[in-house]
Amino acid sequence: MSLYKTLARPHVEYCSIDPTLQKDKKIEKIQHRFTKTIKIWKVNRTWGLWTLDRRRNRQDLIELFKIFKGLSRVQIDELFMLDKNMKGTRGHCLKLRKTRCNRDITRHFFSNRVVNRWNLLDQRTVDAPSLNVFKNGLSRIRDNRMGFFMD
Repeated sequence: MSLYKTLARPHVEYCSIDPTLQKDKKIEKIQHRFTKTIKIWKVNRTWGLWTLDRRRNRQDLIELFKIFKGLSRVQIDELFMLDKNMKGTRGHCLKLRKTRCNRDITRHFFSNRVVNRWNLLDQRTVDAPSLNVFKNGLSRIRDNRMGFFMD
């Protein structure tokens, strides 16, 4: 496990972007190839490794949390609008409004791709007092809701 985290994962995640095309997801094969060379079946489940897709989705949520808490240079008003109509519904009170996309490329912008997943979080996770508590909440959600981080 430490070999993978030290040698393979930094290369896979360096300047990682959210792939929009299937051909862009080839880098995921690096993780699979590495785990095959170790010859351990079901390594992802046994070692608790996240796929790159799930790691990107998790990182998007962490970045949005940093923006909400003022830990980022970006102001929340620059990218997002709070949805006033959804405050009384299930989930949490910091739901975001998703903007309408006329072009396919804008659907994959950070400000659009993270909204649905953010709105599915629970109040306890969103109200986390620190970044580590928020990350622990995401791990708890991962364990309880199977497909939360999958597209």
